[in-house]
Amino acid sequence: DGFLLSWALLSHPHRAPKHRRMAAENHSTVTEFILRGLTNQPELQLPLFFLFLGIYLVTMIGNLGMFTLICLNPQLHTPMYYFLSNLSLVDLCYSSVITPKMLVNFVSEKNTISYAGCLSQLYFFLVFVIAECYMLTVMAYDRYVAICSPLLYNVIMCHQVCFLLVAVVYAMGLIGSTVETGLMLKLSYCELFISHYFCDILPLMKLSCSSTYDIEMTVFFLAGFNIIVTSLTVLISYVFILSSILRISSTEGRSKAFSTCSSHLAAVGMFYGSTAFMYLKPSTASSLAQENVASVFYTTVIPMLNPLIYSLRNKEVKAAMQKTLRRKVF
Repeated sequence: DGFLLSWALLSHPHRAPKHRRMAAENHSTVTEFILRGLTNQPELQLPLFFLFLGIYLVTMIGNLGMFTLICLNPQLHTPMYYFLSNLSLVDLCYSSVITPKMLVNFVSEKNTISYAGCLSQLYFFLVFVIAECYMLTVMAYDRYVAICSPLLYNVIMCHQVCFLLVAVVYAMGLIGSTVETGLMLKLSYCELFISHYFCDILPLMKLSCSSTYDIEMTVFFLAGFNIIVTSLTVLISYVFILSSILRISSTEGRSKAFSTCSSHLAAVGMFYGSTAFMYLKPSTASSLAQENVASVFYTTVIPMLNPLIYSLRNKEVKAAMQKTLRRKVF
């Protein structure tokens, strides 16, 4: 998670970029970077290319399919599915920022990316990863209102409120990304070799020959704000949801209430679980491979799994899909 990278800086201070002694006037302007990629073993490049191509195709089909399905079926024009369609859109863009370039690198001799391309990739990655966190948070709030205040649900979650919440999600992504990428633009870089498979904040900071302490602290506090707001909102929402479900007397009622939020809970668990594994685990000297695996999971695998989770565990989505297919066939 782009903005989560800075969360590790204080908990693992030895991982923070070291001040380089090289003076600014002794380095030339960097015009391109070299990405390390996922592996240095040539025999794995082609198998990995086909693996990630398959993942990306499933991600594209799944998220585009979910978005289209929700748009075409009036019975899915509810706040819950409105947020889900936007989550699919975010996942689609989120994956597309990273995976196509990674696929090109698998079949290229030299894994280079221009300075402008690198900073652009960083900018859009941060936009969509921050938006993903806030979208999951908005969906948690939606489930809280649906289960804890069902009689007032249509009043509270009216069209205007839903539109405003989604606008805030994208605004937070744009603002956070603009600030953090703007800070990275101020750095001067002395090295070209990025020890990662895409341009991210911490790997780029390690290449800087100027002091990054002020930028680290700024990014850290921005990251802290985003993490605290999203995680606490999700946690508090589900505490109230669980409390309400336990007060339901009938087993059938409890089962139905839990089923309305189980898919979202699974998506939240995967997203925050993979990022926690990467950033909250003890740092080791041989953690680079583990970090790559964790990064791959939340940048490419989760965007693929989200539409599968919501479609396979949701009766309304299944019914809408069957109805749409019958309409197209007959």
